Parts: sequence; structure tokens; C-alpha cells
Amino acid sequence: MPADPATAADLTELPREDVEARLAAHFAERRQPGYRTAQTLAWLYERDATSFAGMTDLPAEERAALERRFRLTAPELAVLSRSTDGTAKQLWRLADGELIESVLIPAADRLTLCISSQAGCAMGCVFCATGWSGYRRQLTAAEIVAQFRGARRWAAENGLGAISNVVFMGMGEPFANTAAVMGSLTLLNHAYGFGARRTTVSTVGMVPGIIELAARPEQFRLAVSLHAADSALRARLVPVERKYPLPRLLEALRAFDAAGGKRITFEYVMIDGVNDGPDQARRLAGLVREFAAHINLIPFNPIPGTGWRATPAERIRTFAAILESNRVAATVREPRGRDIAAACGQLRAEHESRPPRLFTRLIASAGASSAADPL
Repeated sequence: MPADPATAADLTELPREDVEARLAAHFAERRQPGYRTAQTLAWLYERDATSFAGMTDLPAEERAALERRFRLTAPELAVLSRSTDGTAKQLWRLADGELIESVLIPAADRLTLCISSQAGCAMGCVFCATGWSGYRRQLTAAEIVAQFRGARRWAAENGLGAISNVVFMGMGEPFANTAAVMGSLTLLNHAYGFGARRTTVSTVGMVPGIIELAARPEQFRLAVSLHAADSALRARLVPVERKYPLPRLLEALRAFDAAGGKRITFEYVMIDGVNDGPDQARRLAGLVREFAAHINLIPFNPIPGTGWRATPAERIRTFAAILESNRVAATVREPRGRDIAAACGQLRAEHESRPPRLFTRLIASAGASSAADPL
């Protein structure tokens, strides 16, 4: 009989030292040799076991005993989509039937995993499809880490190699789920040995979360979705600007920068005729230059029903050249996984073809009024 979910400890959400202590006590009670603990830890943290039954070097009766006493969070891989460029999108079905997505992005020298922190999103960024179906619930730390465990196992089984980088850039705003995200960062770093410098948390500008991350001793990276260099335009593209306007955001980023060793990257989606003019580039350079940061310029990824287009390649190059001439490093990010809706801003875990009316109105407002801004 499986363990009672209401009372049994979930080994995938506890600190590693706590898991080790509980397992040692469990096996001691059952008069098992001490190495049973090491065997189980290896299945948890190295082989990414999805069940106790799969821990095949343990006796059958010990696997059954573990299942009666403990739990493992291991979502079902409901759908796997492969892009022509090698990107793999994984649709995970959680225990309550909720669906979330993560993305594996292979490159010549790395394998990046993009993971979700919420089911849906409440931020309302008008260029991002994730929020169209609304916010549904927070993910637990175990559900966040389960994406890493599941993706790492799938990558190993399918010849993609080891995950080199993790980015909290999937569905949801990480700092709207701070407790679980901070817990998952600790688990990835301390339980699974995944380096803090290889882990990036992306935010649209939730100031309290930035401050909390800055206070941590580990050198986790930060990515800030900026998308405009003035508050008026940014508020139309990223509604959280109204709560945490650019001056407050910059103060938080200075605190993060002052913590030392914690690199900041800025994300900037390039939307044709909306935020891609030369004046915006110069303003952007002036805004971020003090951080010695890097800017990723992201061509807008198509979303059905918006009518928006990506900035043409030549104009993106001009935008980047203006940044570089103002001593700001910039990279034009190559879109990955567009054909399977796995690119930046396309994650949804649903298959609707049109945005809700609210988003249609927001998109029209952002596009129409940006041309008149004195930028």
C-alpha cells in the first residue's frame, strides 16, 4: 500500500541531510545493513528514480517498505515534442492533473533546461502566451525539482548528455512563488550538487524576490525581463511595472550587484514597431550601463492572434550596434523550438489558438500608443 500523501514525508522536497537521516533510521528499524541508505540516496540524487519500485538493487520487501513510509514527487511525462533544431519540450502531468512545461535546449557546448515555477502565470505580460490561460496554482519545491530530475533522466536516456545550465524561465514568475523557488534552489545546489553559477532565476521585476536572492550566500544568476527602458512603455508591456516601477527595480538590482559575484542579464523582446527604435536602444544603454551587465535581444516569437511580428534582423543588428557603441554588451538570441511552441514566451501547456479578449485589448493598446511616446 502506498504511503498516505497527507502524512508521509516526500523525499524529493527535504534537505539531503534530512533525507539521509530518515533513511538511516528507517533501515535501522528494519535491521537492514547501513549501505541500504547509500543505495537509496544514489537512486534519488544520481539516477533520478521515479518510484521506489524502480530501485532494483534493493530487495523487493525493502522497496515495498519504502513505498509504505515515504513519497516521491515524480510527474508523468504526458507529451514529448522534438523540434527540428533539437529542442525538446516536455509536458508534465502533476498528481492533481495540472499540466506544466519544461524545455531542454541543446547547443554545441551545453544543455540548458528551462523550468516552470507556476502552473500558468498572473503577470499579464502582453507578449507572452503563458498568461493567456491564467494563473492556476503555485508549484511546490518538489514539483520544480521534479522537472530537473525528469529532464535529466530523459536527456541521459536519449543521448543529450548532462544538463549544464538551469534557468527558471518557464511558465510562471519565480518571485511570485518565492518560498518554493528558494527551496528548489537550495535542493538543486545542495542535494543535487548543481552549481549556483549555472543556475539563473528570471523575473519581470519582482523587487522583494530580487532582494531575497541577493541576500543568499550562493552566487545564483539573475535575469531581468526589461523589454522597455521607460516606465510608460514598460507598463503597457509588463504590467508589474506599475507596482515595481523602474526606479525601485534599479535600486534592487544595485543591491543584487553589490552582493558580489552575482551576474545580471537583461532580457529584451524585440517587437516590430513597438520597442525597437534607436532612441529606445540609447535609453536602454543608459539604464543598464552601471551594472556591467549583458543584454539578450530576443526576436518576438510568434503567438497566434496577436498580429505582432518580430523586429526585422537588420533593425535588431542596428539596435545591438547602438548598445555596443554605448559600452553595453549585447547578444541577439537565436530562436529555438519555435516549431513546437517551445520558444521564449510560447509556453502554455494548453492548445488554444487565440488569446482572451483582455490580452487582445492590451496588445492593441501597447502597439498603438508606443508610436506616440516621446522616446
